[in-house]
Amino acid sequence: MTSKETIVQGKAVLGIELGSTRIKAVLTDEGGKPLAQGSHTWENQLVDGLWTYSIDDVWTGLQHCYADLRENVRKEYDTEIESLAAIGISAMMHGYMPFGDSEEILVPFRTWRNTNTAAAAAELSELFHYNIPLRWSISHIYQTILNEEPHVKDIKFFTTLAGYVHWMLTGEKVLGIGDASGMLPVDTETKDYSQEMIDKFDSLVADRGFQWKLRDILPKVLLAGELGGRLTEEGARRLDVSGHLKAGIPFCPPEGDAGTGMVATNAVKQRTGNVSAGTSSFSMIVLEKDLSQPYEVIDMVTTPDGSLVAMVHCNNCTSDINAWASIFREYQEMMGMDVNMGEIYDRLFTKALEGDADCGGLISYNYVSGEPVTGLAEGRPLFVRSQKDKFNLANFVRAQLYASVGVLKIGNDILFNKEHVAVDRITGHGGLFKTPGVGQRILAAALNAPISVMSTAGEGGAWGIALLAGYVVNNPKRMPLADYLEQVIFEGSTGSSVDPDPEDVAGFEKYIEDYKRGLAIEKCAVENKN
Repeated sequence: MTSKETIVQGKAVLGIELGSTRIKAVLTDEGGKPLAQGSHTWENQLVDGLWTYSIDDVWTGLQHCYADLRENVRKEYDTEIESLAAIGISAMMHGYMPFGDSEEILVPFRTWRNTNTAAAAAELSELFHYNIPLRWSISHIYQTILNEEPHVKDIKFFTTLAGYVHWMLTGEKVLGIGDASGMLPVDTETKDYSQEMIDKFDSLVADRGFQWKLRDILPKVLLAGELGGRLTEEGARRLDVSGHLKAGIPFCPPEGDAGTGMVATNAVKQRTGNVSAGTSSFSMIVLEKDLSQPYEVIDMVTTPDGSLVAMVHCNNCTSDINAWASIFREYQEMMGMDVNMGEIYDRLFTKALEGDADCGGLISYNYVSGEPVTGLAEGRPLFVRSQKDKFNLANFVRAQLYASVGVLKIGNDILFNKEHVAVDRITGHGGLFKTPGVGQRILAAALNAPISVMSTAGEGGAWGIALLAGYVVNNPKRMPLADYLEQVIFEGSTGSSVDPDPEDVAGFEKYIEDYKRGLAIEKCAVENKN
């Protein structure tokens, strides 16, 4: 079957992911090969001290993204998308979206980026004897209770962004287990929310007089491969304003961007891992057994099929690099030069490899927002050097790249050095790895481990959720997810690998020690710079 015939006959699979700065759609064939893409750029807003995206922006963005996909399909294949084999929705994990009787959101969407939940997260972590991060949905809802926000009594349902979009398209209040594990801890034996923690939470808030119990307002947990619902007539009109898309298309369970990253890098099997490095960064290591104790900087989540994962999440990664690249763009424009942002990034990243292994003593803090791993509720991007440091372009850019994965290293040092977690393969994906070899080499130095990058990893989370959607309808043998990915999608491919360079590793160790000592400078900047 040709690519056009796949689309015409309704055999193509659609994945859509709402990321931090871009909404992306990927259309694939039955074997997971990308056929077409669409995208829409958006940005979060700081409103009343909280990071948010408006509901209008969610739907405008989705519709523009899908329209862009349709336009690209018409140009490439001279046909229209009328039906699909399956659809999957993914989005940024965590956050807080509460809804009342009328299915209207009760307060603006609070994203993962918000760090106003410290009191709630600390109390819940102690109550559960389990690390509850600031960005998790259970932290958000409990913080609203501590704040005595009036809307809480009216909650009928709360979910993540992926869960919300899926609900509006299918009418089903469900969530994939990976995304669900970022709302509230799940029990990997029952493949459901931890009943023990639900009971503890209900007892904790019993005196508040709410008409709801926690389980009543949570989405139902589903595993990869289960049917998540079907596109309704209203949902079809919401997504495709042209009216061509037909209702009845099956959906996979909605998943978070962490889960789709694992799928897109073939990292759902135990002893594998992946690092996603874009606006934020996070590593996901699939464990053979639970950790010996809770760690504040390590989140315990799951793969889309329910295996235990140690996650180190960092709020900041490439945003400050992007800001510096814009400065170089302005310089080029001022000098009357042609501007190509892709070339700017490639040249700067490649130049960084000429720098000293320890960045010549230069330090960068890329904290556009707060960074819980290092204990900062707010951030101030900061570049620090002394008179004796080696200040040149190569070291400057290298310091920016080290900063992009510095916090990630701090968290993973616990896994590898204290818990002695074993990993056979770590795969990188995201914007940091677009320039061949550079991001890989930097991350290999940070983690002191080989780093692979697959050619397909650039397709990202939208491709990952498309693969999960295809797993629902194109898996007649009902293969386990790890086997399906290994044998059907990737066919044994592990991508290109870069081993850690001993000199780079030693240099990064020196950099990170200076970085940790310099956190006092960053804290001072937060306290004294508005």
